[in-house]
Amino acid sequence: MELSNDQIDYIQKDINYRGLVYDDLEEEFLDHICTLVEEKMESGLKFIEAYDLVIQGFGAEEGLQNVQSQTLNLVNNNTKVMLQNYFKIALRSLSKHKFYSIINVAGLAVGLACCMLIALFVYDDLSYDDHHEHKERIYRITRHGSFNGTPFKYAVCPAPLGPALMQEIPEVQSAVRFRGSGTYLVRRPEASESFNEDRLIFTDEYFFDVFTVPLVSGNPKTALRDPRSIAISQSIANKYFKNEEAVGQTLILDGEDKYHVTAVFEDMPKSGHIRFNFLMSMSSLAESKNNEWLSNNFFTYVLLREGTSINDFKDKLKTVTDKHVAPAIQAFVGTSLDEYRALGNFVDFKVMALDKIYLHSDFVFDIATMGDITYIYLFSAVAIFILLIACINFMNLSTARSSNRAKEVGVRKVLGSYRSHLIKQFLLETMLLCLVAFVFAIAITSMALPFFNNMANKEMALPFYNPMFYGVIFIAIVIIGLLAGIYPAFFLSAFKPIHVLKGKLSLGTGSSILRSGLVIFQFFISILLIIGTATVYEQLSFIQNKKLGFSKEQVLIVGDTYMLQDKVEPFKKELLQLSGIKSATVSGYIPVHGYNRSDMTFWRKDQQPADDNMVSMQRWRVDADYVSTLGMELVAGRDFNEEIASDSTAMILNESAFKAYGFTDIEANNGISTFIFVDSLGTVDKNKYITYHVIGVMRDFHFETMKEDITPLAIVLGNSTSVVAVKFKTSETAEVIADVQKTWDKFSPDVPFNYTFLDSDFGNMYKSESRLANIFTIFSILAIFIGCLGLFALAAFMAEQRTKEIGIRKVLGASVGGIVFMLSREFGKLIIISFVIAAPLAWWLTSKWLDNYSYRIDVNIWLYALAGLGAFIISWLTVGYQSVKAARSNPVDSLRSE
Repeated sequence: MELSNDQIDYIQKDINYRGLVYDDLEEEFLDHICTLVEEKMESGLKFIEAYDLVIQGFGAEEGLQNVQSQTLNLVNNNTKVMLQNYFKIALRSLSKHKFYSIINVAGLAVGLACCMLIALFVYDDLSYDDHHEHKERIYRITRHGSFNGTPFKYAVCPAPLGPALMQEIPEVQSAVRFRGSGTYLVRRPEASESFNEDRLIFTDEYFFDVFTVPLVSGNPKTALRDPRSIAISQSIANKYFKNEEAVGQTLILDGEDKYHVTAVFEDMPKSGHIRFNFLMSMSSLAESKNNEWLSNNFFTYVLLREGTSINDFKDKLKTVTDKHVAPAIQAFVGTSLDEYRALGNFVDFKVMALDKIYLHSDFVFDIATMGDITYIYLFSAVAIFILLIACINFMNLSTARSSNRAKEVGVRKVLGSYRSHLIKQFLLETMLLCLVAFVFAIAITSMALPFFNNMANKEMALPFYNPMFYGVIFIAIVIIGLLAGIYPAFFLSAFKPIHVLKGKLSLGTGSSILRSGLVIFQFFISILLIIGTATVYEQLSFIQNKKLGFSKEQVLIVGDTYMLQDKVEPFKKELLQLSGIKSATVSGYIPVHGYNRSDMTFWRKDQQPADDNMVSMQRWRVDADYVSTLGMELVAGRDFNEEIASDSTAMILNESAFKAYGFTDIEANNGISTFIFVDSLGTVDKNKYITYHVIGVMRDFHFETMKEDITPLAIVLGNSTSVVAVKFKTSETAEVIADVQKTWDKFSPDVPFNYTFLDSDFGNMYKSESRLANIFTIFSILAIFIGCLGLFALAAFMAEQRTKEIGIRKVLGASVGGIVFMLSREFGKLIIISFVIAAPLAWWLTSKWLDNYSYRIDVNIWLYALAGLGAFIISWLTVGYQSVKAARSNPVDSLRSE
């Protein structure tokens, strides 16, 4: 039976009356007495009866003193009893100081929950593609080079590279290519309704040999061998063939292409950068059979044989370049590969290990949305900082109430406790706090995970069923307990009994300097986080508000219009009859990610093609309404006119293209220059050259992210019917969508209406940055909150240490405001020091991050000033409560003992 607090107080006062224990202490002897009383009460005795029997069993006061001495000796030499005693004392000490215990647990729990969430995020990103059985032997081939002073690097390679690697390098066990081709409309042959699917890709028959994707049904060796074969995921099989065997069935793609289902595979995990629902046989794609070594359209992966040296493979990869790329360059540019390189140009294939792809790819165009190792480092640093701040809080809170426990330490030393045992006692209290904090942290993390997963676009979960999880938690409790508790334990156990019991406790300047240093560190981190968060949001705001060179507002993008075939133009004309529509254009080339791109090499007609005059340039096929619909600006010349026959070979350049060809005077050169280009397969067949004449120059506009420079681009009249962009003039967006959908259903009732908005597509290009900025902001706020708890602890400590000084000042006439200012002034100094240290480092870190963007904000001084002011205000609000409380206290109470 456990004693109540009133019963423990009774025993405490009684043995104190007998001269054995000092005020307000629960040391080892008191616990020994309480334990004996509890044992007596378990036999049915009432409290007073049990206590009297225990006291009688000791005999006179001399007997009590002997028992007390024996108890202390037993505790000092019996590990089991010692630990039991420590545990009881720790629980009673924590329950007695509930306020400080709650603050400690809250700070640690929030800090640990943040660390858990960040750890899950980091682990998820670092474990991408770990599920592949041969992950150590899988590599991706990328293409890097420089042409005419312009560097390039592509995640894609020529079509013939994969087969050539298997034929010419024995170390290559298998090679797999991927070729994406946008979205498809998919349906069963007997169904009239199609579904828009976007996770389709062409791939080679060796896919299942290289990547670990278990099959539910089908043969992995033959599933992708024959033309028009397709393997689908289990979720897709359930969608289209519910309660039926999918293998052997047929799917219709884009209304006409029949593909036979040859395999069903398990859904690919989200923790892999290769994640598709449809795998179409590469033999179905005519482009995969071309032999042009200067084209770049295929993602290429290789599985090396066991024991292969990666350096040997890289050397042999160079021989492939010399054998195949060199003749293509000779035919295209007219120089040998050595001469090409001597002019400062180069072209090479490089190798990237599978486990590096997700976090270390920085290609403009890639097979999937990739992560960024920079954010892994950043979030890991934030997690460490938050954990350190939480530990610092514990140190400050422990030392802040050190004078309350000083008498306990002094008396227990007089009674015979060793300093080592006192250290263990305080460390055990810290461990208990950590244990409780971890319980709450796990609960907080579990509740926060759905929200965090939604924000981070992940499917993370706490690994409750993994024994290693509990091992990590135990180790973390011990490490964090030692980290947070070792300084208070040594600090408190070092008090001199003679000084403590005479009321001459001096905490010294050294501990004061350390505590101030810890608070400086906390707000140094807080100011870094404030500046970092503000910079990220400023850059994102700059991106959203920067003049792009085209109008992204109130532009509706209608997708899958290629399904209308020859009805595209009638559809467009009928849209223009709607009251809310200003203009419309038919083209798959839209200036945001996810739409068509076509990079080709051009040179002026009056020059022979050479490495110093050929320019790589985007060539977009558009209609005559493209420029006006998207709000692009012509700085010279004119727009397309379909009534002018020669405009079929007309070209409008952007400013970057105009300069790339060496022109300086737009007006003088407008309309007189002609260009020829090499067709999309990179051929040098002169019968396939097309000559264009320039009719206009348009102002540069952004068609990639702000991380990329604006490169040369030209638009020409041509057939590209994948989307229709509609500029509407009304704010009644819902009405416009409804009217457009009615028109769509009129032309194509069996095809689902698929639409998006141009400004939304533009925002999606920066979705990862926005998502990470939101996550970073939340953790920054929590770190600042935890830091404020530490500042609150220091304010409590300083107010406690200066109680008598405050009393004297009030007696001498000091005002409440003057005392509050005196107490708060110290913290102002600490914040100023934190800002002075943090500002230069923040400037360097944010500048490095902004260097990733070709178009970026300038680092503004006002942003740093606001960050410093914000930290200053936060600190004053935090310490204000303690300062006002101390200043309003009754001086009689503080001076009573003087």
